Amino acid sequence: MKKILIWGGTGQIGTHLVRKLTQNNYTVTVVTRNIHQKGHIIKTQGNAGYIEIKECSIFDEPKIRKLFKSAEICINLIGILFEKKRGNTFNNIHSVFPSLLAKLCKEYKLKQFIHISALGINEAVESKYAQSKLNGEQNILKIFPNTTILRPSIVYSSSDNFSCNLMTLLSRLPIFPLYYYGKTKFTPIHCSDLTDIIHFIVSTKVNSNVIECVGPEVLSFKEILETLLNAINKKRLLVPFPLSLAMITAKFFQLLPNPLLTVDQLKLLKYDNVKSGKYKTNFDIGLPSKKIFSEEIKKYSYMWTEGGEYSKKNFSN
Repeated sequence: MKKILIWGGTGQIGTHLVRKLTQNNYTVTVVTRNIHQKGHIIKTQGNAGYIEIKECSIFDEPKIRKLFKSAEICINLIGILFEKKRGNTFNNIHSVFPSLLAKLCKEYKLKQFIHISALGINEAVESKYAQSKLNGEQNILKIFPNTTILRPSIVYSSSDNFSCNLMTLLSRLPIFPLYYYGKTKFTPIHCSDLTDIIHFIVSTKVNSNVIECVGPEVLSFKEILETLLNAINKKRLLVPFPLSLAMITAKFFQLLPNPLLTVDQLKLLKYDNVKSGKYKTNFDIGLPSKKIFSEEIKKYSYMWTEGGEYSKKNFSN
């Protein structure tokens, strides 16, 4: 029975992954910064006896070392979309911390290290987020070459910060901005498809340093918005936004505790989020994504329609 150490197990991907791994008889140790706030959530995701929850700061190396003594596999899901105070910088989270994990994987002779990065980071040279992810990958592979790095496109599900936030905004705003004319391309992958990939790598020991994880379709940002509007049965005016004005609004938004948009995210949105052709994809390793964006969105979009969970659309099937 493999013992797996998971960092970032309380997020969207983590909760899905913990459920999948414990259902397949893996014992999982989930590390969280605040066990009192998030521990009860994780306890409901795993089979009894197969999950252990530990509280630890990612900056506490002595405590982190103790967790590696009984682990066989390490999975890092931790990432941030914008920087905060108290050390939560792109460099610390995406480069320094993963490098520490790689060092401990090597020192304690772990069998595997699976690290979640992001798609399109080679091209997004203007983005601090992308460059910190890229630096983290390079450092990890130098320290622990037996690492599998997964680069997913946008990951969505009923508990994401992407489709849910967009549907909230679209349900409230009469006009929605189209940055870069809405032409930026994405390959959204459902969270369960991504966790299937991770489980496959754990169970079969796939030997590939970088795997790009993409969904079954390529959608522009405008097409994604239109799909969401159709799902919540709303009509909104989608207006191309001048870059200069978008930059001003992004500078304002990033002052908020949980910004809707930052300058760095605006720069990142300039680049397509599709497979590069330079690395293997999940399709190449025999795990094609199956879930279609429009079909999956319908399963939870009723919460943004008139009547919410009691809407006619929800009971139309």
